[in-house]
Amino acid sequence: MAPDATAAPGTDPVTPATPRPLVVLVGPPGSGKSKVGRVLAHGLGVRVRDTDHDVEERAGKPVADIFVDDGEPAFRAMEREAVAAALAEHDGILALGGGAVMDAGTAQALTDYTARGGNVVFLDVTLAVAAPRVGMNQARPLLLGNPRQRWQALMDERRPTYERLATLRVESTERPAEEAAAGIAGALGLRPVAEFADPKHLDDDEDEQAPAAPAVAHEQEDQQ
Repeated sequence: MAPDATAAPGTDPVTPATPRPLVVLVGPPGSGKSKVGRVLAHGLGVRVRDTDHDVEERAGKPVADIFVDDGEPAFRAMEREAVAAALAEHDGILALGGGAVMDAGTAQALTDYTARGGNVVFLDVTLAVAAPRVGMNQARPLLLGNPRQRWQALMDERRPTYERLATLRVESTERPAEEAAAGIAGALGLRPVAEFADPKHLDDDEDEQAPAAPAVAHEQEDQQ
């Protein structure tokens, strides 16, 4: 379902005049989508949402367990619905799972979203930078066997789609997420209302002074 055609149940229709969300972040595991999303949302005074978290909330279990118990097709179906709902409902920063863009329906939904003026940001990253962030020894359904080799193979497969769908490509290097978030905002002409900082690392007093607090973000880097 194209999100500009029919709204998700219980939501207002998304019209060409109201592209939602403000920014969609895509990229492979280890690209920093979760942290950059939190920092960007804090600086812009909006909320952050993660579709992996939405899927886990619906399923009542972690993504890894969904893959094992229900299979990848079941996960992708839930993910497709989660992305469509978030594109229709959420007006802040949205982070997608690494493999979400490979679904034809999701790719079309993102194409429709950018046609309305939406911003899809591809956080590009090398294996050398991603490996320490991902933790290649952790149990990740799509990185079984040789994790580094599998990560690179998935990245090679997905890169053309990331690049095709993105309206902005940002290198997610070893620089701080705060710099990456500031660069994204500057490139898109988005004016900050607070410093670009990770709200997880701010003390309680600083949190109270922030103009707007982002929603809870999914803490774990995506496993797909």
